Amino acid sequence: MLKKYTDWYRSIDEESLRVLKHPEMATQVQGRVRRYVAMKLVKLTPIERQQLHDFLLKYRGAGFYIAAFKLMLLFSAIGVVLHLLLPARFELLKALVFSNGLGFALAWGLVGVWFNYRSSVRYKFKKLLLIVSTCAAGVAAGVLLAGLSDTGSMAMAFERLLRVGGVALLVAGLFYMVPLAIVTTWRNRQYEALTLQLQQDAERDRLARELSESQLRLLRAQIEPHFLFNTLGAVQQLAEQGAPRAAALTADLIAFLRASLAEMRSEQVSLQSEFDMVAAYLRLMQARMGSRLRWALDLPAELAHATIPSMILLTLAENAIKHGIEPSLRGGEISLSALRVDGMLRLRVRDTGMGLPESGEDSAPGGGLGLENVRSRLLLSAPSASLSLRNGEEGGVIADIVLPIKIASSLKEATA
Repeated sequence: MLKKYTDWYRSIDEESLRVLKHPEMATQVQGRVRRYVAMKLVKLTPIERQQLHDFLLKYRGAGFYIAAFKLMLLFSAIGVVLHLLLPARFELLKALVFSNGLGFALAWGLVGVWFNYRSSVRYKFKKLLLIVSTCAAGVAAGVLLAGLSDTGSMAMAFERLLRVGGVALLVAGLFYMVPLAIVTTWRNRQYEALTLQLQQDAERDRLARELSESQLRLLRAQIEPHFLFNTLGAVQQLAEQGAPRAAALTADLIAFLRASLAEMRSEQVSLQSEFDMVAAYLRLMQARMGSRLRWALDLPAELAHATIPSMILLTLAENAIKHGIEPSLRGGEISLSALRVDGMLRLRVRDTGMGLPESGEDSAPGGGLGLENVRSRLLLSAPSASLSLRNGEEGGVIADIVLPIKIASSLKEATA
């Protein structure tokens, strides 16, 4: 019998938790009474449902019985005190029954308004009428029974009802309706404050997203002319030197820019796409620098579809050539690699050029716009992302980008 009751109570508890978390499941509840209760839960506001869900989750199973036992001990202690103060009016058994009955009724009412305070405000007159009528019925029944048992006269019972009923209702109101009204008012103020806070947080998040998007558009707008002017400058230098491949290089550049414009204006691109664009850029630079520039790319197949902010590797590669390899008489080598390290994506751009200036690491000569742009875009894409620069063991600079791994099966590229 106890196991059957325990299983029944557990099924109701789990059913209530499911409905509170997924209100659309209320229509699937079996049984008229249980479905009625489920539909009542659905009518709660989202905040009320979440609060009740957390409460039931905390006091499910043995937690409920432990809490009820503690309340019974508290109410019984009050009953004992009542018996000691008024022994003539309250025998011990009556005092215990009275204190536990009134205490659990008050506790049940408080729980009801604690998680259903919005309805208590909307239907306050209906709720008040229900409470008053219930109290009046209880007082009337109690006084009539007491009058009949004491005198055996119905007339005396009615007389006692009129004399004691008003005082009894007043006491019931003070000990029952007033606490419920106070709790209802307080909880509704909490609800309004929480709702206002959530609205302010949502508005703040919306403004932050709009600001981030505006900053990204500004950063991309800075990158495009910066990259284009530097590349066109290289072509101009070839043309001024009368290089025989200047015309062919210009044609290659036009084809490259046409293919990469969409990627320049995309917020996120695949790592494979970024590596391809860097390779195309390095081919253009190699046509101008010849054997002074050597390069290598290493992209594992499992990371090819990882997404990163567009043109960050291209910016670092351009910076390495302009400030590291090109000023060096012997030229140098640039290598790009991608690796999974401790659950994060590490992108490395390494060159064997001039190295960092003596002013310190984590800086590069003339790389203010490019490096700050990369750092800003990394921070906007993921707060845990970072860019660090240091001198290589054998000369040159090592630039490491660390950011969360995001794999996408398909990417929507922005149109130019």
